[in-house]
Amino acid sequence: MKTQKLLSQLSSESCLALLLASHYLLFLSRLTYPPLLYHLLMSPCLMANCYLVLMTTNLLNISVLENFLRYMFPPTLVVQSYCLQGLLLQPLIYTCADYGANLMNNNLWQDLKKKPKYLVTFTVGFEQRNHINTVVKKFSEDFQILLFHYDGRTTEWDQFEWSKSAIHISTRKQTKWWYAKRFLHPDVVSAYEYIFIWDEDLGVEHFNADKYIQLVKKHGLEISQPGLEPNNGLTWEMTKRRGDREVHKDTKEKAGWCSDPHLPPCAAFVEIMAPVFSRDAWRCVWHMIQNDLVHGWGLDFALRRCVEPAHEKIGVVDSQWIIHKVIPSLGSQGKSENGKAPWQGVRERCKKEWTMFQSRLAEADKEYLGRMVKG
Repeated sequence: MKTQKLLSQLSSESCLALLLASHYLLFLSRLTYPPLLYHLLMSPCLMANCYLVLMTTNLLNISVLENFLRYMFPPTLVVQSYCLQGLLLQPLIYTCADYGANLMNNNLWQDLKKKPKYLVTFTVGFEQRNHINTVVKKFSEDFQILLFHYDGRTTEWDQFEWSKSAIHISTRKQTKWWYAKRFLHPDVVSAYEYIFIWDEDLGVEHFNADKYIQLVKKHGLEISQPGLEPNNGLTWEMTKRRGDREVHKDTKEKAGWCSDPHLPPCAAFVEIMAPVFSRDAWRCVWHMIQNDLVHGWGLDFALRRCVEPAHEKIGVVDSQWIIHKVIPSLGSQGKSENGKAPWQGVRERCKKEWTMFQSRLAEADKEYLGRMVKG
């Protein structure tokens, strides 16, 4: 009580300074819920101003982030990240929405009428708001919506009622795998049975999220994606929708593309456009995502490493399908250099990252086999 009384008399600036120091000490000590941090989070001076300054690293202090997002406040948060490129420590400023009497009276759980079972993330720009509004309506209350904002525009989304119960994380000009690595640590999202990590340009006229989950469970899919309507942004035969079945797990590709019918891209393969991961599969996949390779190219060919047997547990759900609208929103975030359009620079980096990722996997395999030989 003495601690709470003292904190109630502090200015918001002093509160922020104390919280910053407490969180940093927490990171160093790996403790959970030190009394000072708890009282700071619950103190009136923070509640009134609703500003929290935390320190984090690229790997994140997962215990604090989990407790912060899921228990200390209702689901809606706006996270504005000021990342110092090249530095280990990155200050993050979290601001939370005004929840009125429930928040100020510390009745923090009253608004949580139903605990979501699944997590759905979209990496979005405000220009796609109407499309995302349509997509979100395909997901029931069993799905927690999380938006990663690459354009810095967050509060405008509150024109949609569902946005007020969504989680919003904003860092300008980043990609979904950059966000996933920093904010979707497996321990943070362990409350969810399945995690959807989707692009913003997917048509869902023929998609029902609840039915999709039923089919994934029925067919034992740990990693999956909806089928793609033919001739709409189709790259691989494996992801092409088949109209005569619920799910397929293999395909025939061009001659010479598959060294083994149980290996990608003929089986054990989904694209990075709209993947869905089980809780256990995501724990493995998250560790494969490279901190500095932000586009995820090559990850789709490596997903098979996370489940066994991969050709049975990775598949495409045909009876709930999507349409890839191929909106080049990511390319428009780049800069024109040497006379090249922004999208060309993005694509060149994607290809370089794919080569780097393959090289790292090969080195990791070599190291692992070397340790096995040595016993």
